Amino acid sequence: MKITFLGTNGWYDTPTGSTLSAVVDAGSFAIVMDAGFGLYKLRGLPAKNKRIYLFISHLHLDHICGLHTLPLFKFKSLDIFCQKGMKKHLEYFLNHPFTVSPKQLPYPVRITEIIPGKYKKPIPFECLPLKHADPCLGYRFSFGKKIVTYCCDTGICKNDELLARDADMLIHECAFLPGITSNWGHTNPEEAAALAKRANAKKLVLTHFAADTYRSGAIKKRSQGIAKKIFPATIMASDGLTLNI
Repeated sequence: MKITFLGTNGWYDTPTGSTLSAVVDAGSFAIVMDAGFGLYKLRGLPAKNKRIYLFISHLHLDHICGLHTLPLFKFKSLDIFCQKGMKKHLEYFLNHPFTVSPKQLPYPVRITEIIPGKYKKPIPFECLPLKHADPCLGYRFSFGKKIVTYCCDTGICKNDELLARDADMLIHECAFLPGITSNWGHTNPEEAAALAKRANAKKLVLTHFAADTYRSGAIKKRSQGIAKKIFPATIMASDGLTLNI
């Protein structure tokens, strides 16, 4: 089973990457995490005729703007999961005059609200609120014996660490440059690495790089080096990167 990072930027697209999205190909279905403009790159992957389960962390535009590209696809079905109270906003956004209505798409679309807790369907997963400027969920997915945790956008918090505990792959935001902190609810590389170490994660994959500061591969490489000194099994994600889970 593999994960592909479709977009790794936060805020806006630049030559270094599209805004956030990642997909786990699980055979007859796929799990997609967030829907920034990187979502359109699903067109180049074997997603046709699959059931797609899309998990939205929150409603900031860099995490949902890619929903505008849904007419590109021919999924078997699309189920969108979002925090309780957000369905009405997504339904408003997924309609005229912003984009086409789900009723005009060539596959069924369903939006389901969820609350923090543990679920058994569509696959076993857990979600908890994170530390961000607006309500945001982190996710912990169980793929058989493999655990994948996804935490974007967030500052380091208790729930962040609970979701990351013993994960085979911790996908964590890294919006800030080393040494930078803020009350907005984001993370720098050394904080993410220290979290991975405390949580006993097997692998840390950093993503969601602020577009205005992570302007080159060299800057990302420097941050990766700082993180690896704390947690050696750190990988800096880039658009198109595919990893085994």
